[in-house]
Amino acid sequence: MNATEEVSGQREAAAKGSDGLATFGHALKPEFPFDPEWRNLNQGSFGTAPNAIMARRAHYQTQYELRPDAFIRREVPRLLDESRAEVAKLINAPVQSVVFVSNATEGVNTVLKNLQWNEDGKDVMIGFNTIYDDCARAEDFVVDYFKDKVDVTEITLTYPIEDDEIIALFNERVKKIEAEGKRARLALFDVVSSNPGVLFPWEAMVSACRDLGIMSLLDGAQGIGMVHLDMTATSPDFMVTNCHKWLHVPRGCAVFHVPERNQHLIPSSLATARGYIPQNNHREGRTQPMPDDGTGKNHFVRNFEWTGTRDDSPFLCVKDAVAWRRDVLGGEDRIISYLQDLNLKGIQHVADKLGTTYLQNKSGTLTNCGMGNVALPLWVGDNGKARGSPGHAILSKEDAPKAFNWMQGRMFDEYKTFMALWVRWDRFWVRISAQVYLEMDDYEWAGRVLGELSQRVAKGEFRS
Repeated sequence: MNATEEVSGQREAAAKGSDGLATFGHALKPEFPFDPEWRNLNQGSFGTAPNAIMARRAHYQTQYELRPDAFIRREVPRLLDESRAEVAKLINAPVQSVVFVSNATEGVNTVLKNLQWNEDGKDVMIGFNTIYDDCARAEDFVVDYFKDKVDVTEITLTYPIEDDEIIALFNERVKKIEAEGKRARLALFDVVSSNPGVLFPWEAMVSACRDLGIMSLLDGAQGIGMVHLDMTATSPDFMVTNCHKWLHVPRGCAVFHVPERNQHLIPSSLATARGYIPQNNHREGRTQPMPDDGTGKNHFVRNFEWTGTRDDSPFLCVKDAVAWRRDVLGGEDRIISYLQDLNLKGIQHVADKLGTTYLQNKSGTLTNCGMGNVALPLWVGDNGKARGSPGHAILSKEDAPKAFNWMQGRMFDEYKTFMALWVRWDRFWVRISAQVYLEMDDYEWAGRVLGELSQRVAKGEFRS
């Protein structure tokens, strides 16, 4: 069965509304391979793929084994090109600017470890305290590895905060760097941050970087499939976005976008493979680019096409996932609209049920994505004592980690679910992910579970 037949078959299987499209909510759950007892409220961490796309992956994996050389050498490059073409349309980018890597962290590392830093030691990378910890560690590695060539500075964000305040903080930090006789060279920031799970003003940040002559590295780990991405309109210097989180592609798969103007800055894939052109000639015959294969693909694309033997089946599934989302779910506009609407209504309901609040700014931009954050009635330390409301529990700094781990364990073992907990600003928060197989009933249930867990923590059950 080919991809079109697979998608068509899934369209017949899914419950449909009067418009002929799949009905969102619990009617769609059978199209996903969930354990019947599991309630999936954390799409934002690892994603999940529907049965139809998992079947396509199994098909590709079988093709690898039937005729390994013929499939890997001939068919995989062609199928990769088909997926690249489909995802390039989705993010409105030239196909020659799009390749695949395993995940967003790999893409960020690829940029940071390829860039040439100035010998005068004045280069500075700018990040935010809300960026993904793996990416922050990649910045730290670059500082350690290149010794005195480059440094990193971090801007602290305290939510809720307005978008223009974030841009103002960025501009102020750049002025401070310049006043110290250094140069702001690159800024690393999110499309949607992970903790807290909120929309970041990434478009305005790309524009601010361009105005200031600073390279922009856009971490869209939470991005494609949840928010609209237009690379032609925004034109970041580098962008990576995970397909396995919100685009319903099997793990792990990410789009790595580098405009042609910057492709010379990325001479090596990660890991370095046969596409790298050495800058010396001590190996006879190895200093030239790869021979033209007649496909018209540029060196950047071919450099990332082969980085050693691996299972590329998630990459090959991208075109199938895009087709499934279009033909079965009704396309990106319909999906994203549902996610954002359910997210806002859902977290409002959970916050009301808990008697707390959800994370939002005055302009209402933080929740324009598929994830939302709700405060729990659990506070930490002396500041928590000062700020906690009547009926809320106050945990010592020593007890907070124990309660945190206990709550995670109870979600796994008793409630058969997971919601991402995090502790910041002296209180516990939870991040919940909206998705097409969820509906308001799931948020009603989540509020009840979180209320029970909070009450059990307040009684000290975690200590036993």
